[in-house]
Amino acid sequence: MDYNVYLLATDPNNPCRDVIHSRDTDLKIRVFCLSEDRFSPSDSEIQLYGYAHDKLYVFETINITADDALDVVGAIQWYAEYIDFPEMEILPEDPRGSQNIAM
Repeated sequence: MDYNVYLLATDPNNPCRDVIHSRDTDLKIRVFCLSEDRFSPSDSEIQLYGYAHDKLYVFETINITADDALDVVGAIQWYAEYIDFPEMEILPEDPRGSQNIAM
């Protein structure tokens, strides 16, 4: 069985602004902490959510392709292990309910 290798680009000024990269595919995922960052979801990307260490994270793909869509959950699971929270539940919708977004 093949396993993807993931790499992490971090922002030294903001520990909640990571980008997960797949070494073997074009998959990239932005990581945001919703308690600390403003976030407006892109209609053309996949967003998944998860709680870890009392923070709500949102994971948003960057230029997702059909070939990479199946690897998104695996990348988020890898990130959960990386931040020492392997039991993170990955959620398909924002658990805070509907959010008002200024247009």
